[in-house]
Amino acid sequence: MKFKTYIKPLISLLEEHKNAQNAANVEKYMRNKFAFYGIKTDERRKLCRQFTNEYGFPPIEEIPNFVYELWTHEYRDIHYFTMDTVNKFSEKSDENWIEVFEYMITNNSWWDTVDIIASRIIGTHFKTYPNAINTTTTTWIESENFWLNRTAILFQLHYKTLTDSELLFNYILKVSESKEFFIRKAIGWALRQYSKTAPETVRNFVDTTQLSPLSKREALKWINRNK
Repeated sequence: MKFKTYIKPLISLLEEHKNAQNAANVEKYMRNKFAFYGIKTDERRKLCRQFTNEYGFPPIEEIPNFVYELWTHEYRDIHYFTMDTVNKFSEKSDENWIEVFEYMITNNSWWDTVDIIASRIIGTHFKTYPNAINTTTTTWIESENFWLNRTAILFQLHYKTLTDSELLFNYILKVSESKEFFIRKAIGWALRQYSKTAPETVRNFVDTTQLSPLSKREALKWINRNK
């Protein structure tokens, strides 16, 4: 299937609704890393639904090729469409798709896609293939790519009582001295989310671990708000 041909009607649809001023604003907000059509999120999703209602989704066996072809597109909106499409299939993912997800994490990387891929797509994938967690995420947390480090910390974000706290805490300890903002923020976010399930466990970890002020502040937000 030629996916550049497949999405031509979608591109035409998005072009019709392009807003130059909104595009300039969001591109500035995203540090001019990507081009945007300037369409608000709700409207973009509505237009994408309109497209898929007419043209359907790619066959599930073609999802890897779909990603590899569309993830190189110049417009971020097409990345969002690709990511949302993959998310719809994440519960039916093949075990080998982890290579595709890693490609998405390490290419055209920024928080707006990495966080959803990590916490939603990869999080769901590892619930299906739990035996792959340790080998894969150990490689990620030890990588020099901080987006992979962030993914290793965030993939359990929505696991609640299923969270492997030992794994989470071990990974945080491995990168706790990082100066990278996105790692410090991820540590705090992951701990804050888990504190909604195990507040005392998180507080004890924070109290006994050397973390950056940012990580600690973020980690304890929910706990302090609900004293």
